[in-house]
Amino acid sequence: MDFFVDLLDAQITFGTDNHILWREVVGNLFGLASAVGGMRRQVWAWPVGIVGNVLLFTVFLGGVFNTPQAVDLYGQAGRQIFFIAVSVYGFVRWRQAKRDRAGAAADVPAIVPRWATRNERIGILVAAAAGTVVFSQIFGAIGSYGQWADAWIFTGSVLATYGMARGWTEFWLIWVGVDIVGVPLLLKAGFYPSAILYAVYGGFVIWGFFVWMRAQRDEQPTAATAESPVVETLG
Repeated sequence: MDFFVDLLDAQITFGTDNHILWREVVGNLFGLASAVGGMRRQVWAWPVGIVGNVLLFTVFLGGVFNTPQAVDLYGQAGRQIFFIAVSVYGFVRWRQAKRDRAGAAADVPAIVPRWATRNERIGILVAAAAGTVVFSQIFGAIGSYGQWADAWIFTGSVLATYGMARGWTEFWLIWVGVDIVGVPLLLKAGFYPSAILYAVYGGFVIWGFFVWMRAQRDEQPTAATAESPVVETLG
């Protein structure tokens, strides 16, 4: 038991008195691996992401779990819970989609990307605005650090993850908006590994956006009929 406690509490020290948790680094690496799997549209991206979510949940409740930062980012922590829930949905959806693609080999992508419909885009915008306002009040009431930024990061992250599960190419652009706000907030709060990952991830998601656009253009004509039953069944 002590071994696992020591493992969870292991820290990296830099400078004279700066510390970060190894589990923050490892949790973010799992998140990056999940993003790579998402870009490649592989089902394993979802469970890999869940492992990172569990680790980062404990990191962002710094005051509760007595981390070196001792700062509670309730939005950052709360979104890990929603990530897990949406990841279960995404895993089921992508696995069924892959199974329904007749004769698909093991390395064939699970889904074919598509643009969100007009109504879906309106829903994204309404949810983004309403979610940010509502959660900023909630996070402010419970004492979250940087309540408005935290609220947008929370809302945008959930929308982006849901968009990935649905196969909307626009989800990459939502992540760009999250990263633009997330990097300054995390640097200010002292979560340096997460801030660095957000910065790296900002470039990665732009790349992912163009990868999905190309896949959408190249694969949609031949795969539309195979995908349509899955969209309606799991939507």
